Amino acid sequence: MSRLRVYDQREPARPLGTLFDHAMIEHALDEVGVRFERWEASKPIAPGASQDEVIAAYHDDIERLKHEKGYRAVDVISLTADHPQKDALRQKFLSEHTHSEDEVRFFVAGQGQFTLHIGERIYDVLCEKGDLIGVPDGTRHWFDMGPNPHFVAIRLFTNPEGWVAKFTGENIAERFPRLEN
Repeated sequence: MSRLRVYDQREPARPLGTLFDHAMIEHALDEVGVRFERWEASKPIAPGASQDEVIAAYHDDIERLKHEKGYRAVDVISLTADHPQKDALRQKFLSEHTHSEDEVRFFVAGQGQFTLHIGERIYDVLCEKGDLIGVPDGTRHWFDMGPNPHFVAIRLFTNPEGWVAKFTGENIAERFPRLEN
């Protein structure tokens, strides 16, 4: 189940509020400029489907976003708990960073936790199968795939080379809850 927890940046132990209703999460995130949507596949996707098959199943939504936001590149990333570099990959994204373009992820399967630092608030978003999140460029955030990652996600980029993280050097991410599957 998707979830949004909102914190004051000075109070990592106690959320100001928690939402589970998708429409309410979408509304709360929209108020701070973050896209949050639900997508459904146009046809069934078999486990182990190719990148082309996954993208084809969400073709209409992908094309809508490409037209609306100017995204030019699309790919699929998959990570499982048996990946030999899962710990290093998890650690790589746990520090607060920004990007010079939007970070857009659609979860075809599994889950991931995006934590956004906007103003004096922390927006902790648990994304699950069917969720799309669009983190605007320049937004301070971090991502946690958990100690036993399991996800398949579609990524959309403006720059065909993909995005590059610019780390803020702040340790704020260390003070907030992580994804523990």
